Amino acid sequence: MSKGQGNISRMAMKAMGLFGGVQVMGIICSIIRTKLVALWIGPVGIGLFGLFNNALEMIATGTNLGIRSSSVRDISQALEKRDPSLVARMVTVVRKWSLWLGLAGALLTLAAAPLLSEWTFGDSTHIWGFVALSIAVLLQALTNGEYAVLQGTARLKRLASVTLWGTIVGLAVSIPLFYLLRERSIVTSIIAYALALAVFAWLFRNREYPAAEVTRRETFDMGKGFVKLGIYMTLGNFATILASYAFNAWLNIHAGTEQVGFYQAGYTLINKYTGLILTALGMEYYPRLSRVAESKLRLRAFVSQEINVAIAIMAPVVALFILLRELVVWILYTPEFNVILTFVSWGMIGTVLRTLSWCLAFTILAKGDGKTYLWTEVASAVINLVLNIVFYRWWGLTGLGIAFLVSYLLYTLIIAVVYFKTYQLSVTRASFYNLLWTLAVAAAVMAAMETGHTAVAAVIALVSVAVGIRQVILLWRR
Repeated sequence: MSKGQGNISRMAMKAMGLFGGVQVMGIICSIIRTKLVALWIGPVGIGLFGLFNNALEMIATGTNLGIRSSSVRDISQALEKRDPSLVARMVTVVRKWSLWLGLAGALLTLAAAPLLSEWTFGDSTHIWGFVALSIAVLLQALTNGEYAVLQGTARLKRLASVTLWGTIVGLAVSIPLFYLLRERSIVTSIIAYALALAVFAWLFRNREYPAAEVTRRETFDMGKGFVKLGIYMTLGNFATILASYAFNAWLNIHAGTEQVGFYQAGYTLINKYTGLILTALGMEYYPRLSRVAESKLRLRAFVSQEINVAIAIMAPVVALFILLRELVVWILYTPEFNVILTFVSWGMIGTVLRTLSWCLAFTILAKGDGKTYLWTEVASAVINLVLNIVFYRWWGLTGLGIAFLVSYLLYTLIIAVVYFKTYQLSVTRASFYNLLWTLAVAAAVMAAMETGHTAVAAVIALVSVAVGIRQVILLWRR
């Protein structure tokens, strides 16, 4: 392995440690905020907070057109050309598009405030709440633009600082609002949080590239590429959200709200908590891959290296999660949720395949292939929806875990066809062997737990941890 590749492994692990810590702090702040809202405002406060936040997310996702992620590619590629004037122009274009889309989103929120109040609450009593929410829509768009600039120009420490301090200060400002204003504090606290992030995004913004002279026509021409890709990404994400909504609605009608609760609890354990690792790795991986999107040799090296790093980190996590599944459920939920243990175990094995497909799928975004991204995401959403319904009918909650595994197996095959056949790329044998080892360990730990051989499962998991630590050390040193 070359020295350059070794440095890549170290960069990836540093990024994971950096953003993993930030995300953990974000979760802690979220828990504190939810607890205080429940304590001082009650269930009504939790409900209002969820409804207004969902509305904000929906509007922001629809009007930002995905440029938070899509523009990272263009900035990274401009940076790779080592032309400061080109980077400055692209940064200016991204900031202008963020402002335009933010203003459009804010105006749309203002215009739709009466309808949003009627659709959400069934009356017109919260019109002014949605009017005020337009401020948060604008602030979030501006913040996302700065996020994209920091990530695209590889200023990851600054990006982490924005998220960390914005989250902490946003919570600190919200606490007295919750206590003093009670129900009236909900929208105000959402705006305060968005303002805190925007302020720190401005304080930590990349000033290395000053504003360039770019006409409106040039802004449109330079930005239409990442806007087009962002639209494809937005549609793909919408397909995933729609499929999730459809299954939850189906499950609620056919099995009851309690089963939906069990499913959501298990899905959160499988997808969201382990997804923190992939999200953290992606902060450094995506712009790095975008910079070399035209080189097959470097793409192969970077993707193989990322698979090795991601699998080395994920292998012990999966093994320990399955081993300690009952303890994890007890800590986060209650013993009543033990019915999801087998569901979670199957899903954790599927997480290994999710890690592989995640590493491969980033090549689609790095190449700016929006159409391929859209059809692969739609295919994944449809497959997941169908398998969830069929497997739940056959095996109940356990079937949902198997559905997660099988859906990611099929999704991985789809992405593999794109990666190996369409793009004519490959991975190293070491990446393939690491994947097989991790799948074997996860399956062995689950089999031992399901048959009551906890001691055997513990030994296998500890061996996996030892091997994982050794792999991480080797990757770090090379």
